[in-house]
Amino acid sequence: TLRQYARLFQDRTLLKLLGNSLLVSVLASFIATVFGTVASLGIYNLNPRLRKAAMTLTNIPMTNPDIVTGVSLSLLFVFVGTRMLGQRNSLTFWTLLIAHITFNLPYVILNVMPKLKQTDSSLRDAAMDLGCTPLQAFFKVTLHEIAPGIVSGAIMAFTMSLDDFVISYFVSGLDFVTLPVEIYSYTKKPLHPKIYALFTLLFLLILVLMVTMNLIQLRGDKKRAAAHSGV
Repeated sequence: TLRQYARLFQDRTLLKLLGNSLLVSVLASFIATVFGTVASLGIYNLNPRLRKAAMTLTNIPMTNPDIVTGVSLSLLFVFVGTRMLGQRNSLTFWTLLIAHITFNLPYVILNVMPKLKQTDSSLRDAAMDLGCTPLQAFFKVTLHEIAPGIVSGAIMAFTMSLDDFVISYFVSGLDFVTLPVEIYSYTKKPLHPKIYALFTLLFLLILVLMVTMNLIQLRGDKKRAAAHSGV
């Protein structure tokens, strides 16, 4: 009901937790998009054997169960924090952010790579023949061609980060908790109706983002098909 939504927006604790989740999701998706795009360019320029090996390694975080990834990252962070850095609290906001970037990278790469394969390399060569440096040719030609894949990868990374619980549960500390981790503690007691209202809002947000991502991909495919038919 509207009353439950009104109570939801008046609950400062839930709003803070939602803000934590949004902060991690935005930062992780942005950094993963940048590094994933650069990694895609590097993988694309490898020879076929190395490219296949690199893509196999890229798929490991996606094929691994979340609990295996979460426990492995937690052990790594605790080892580095306690043995190498001498910290008592090894699990902090930064470990949570690094973990989210790690499992978001494959989604960005898998969205950008198909767009790179569909690009016309002659356009980049033509830009360099006209005086562009390789970096200028990338920003003026290649970036525009792969932009739909970058946007789709960023949206998918954001939704995966916002919705993640298992990995976040193992790598987050007590000083910074995301909303899915906090909601898990509510399952041990009867849920307040405002929590159901929150679930509905999160579901609608993720649904809108996924529909937007599919529309962007469809629009890019239509533009590419129209360009090829015009040629």
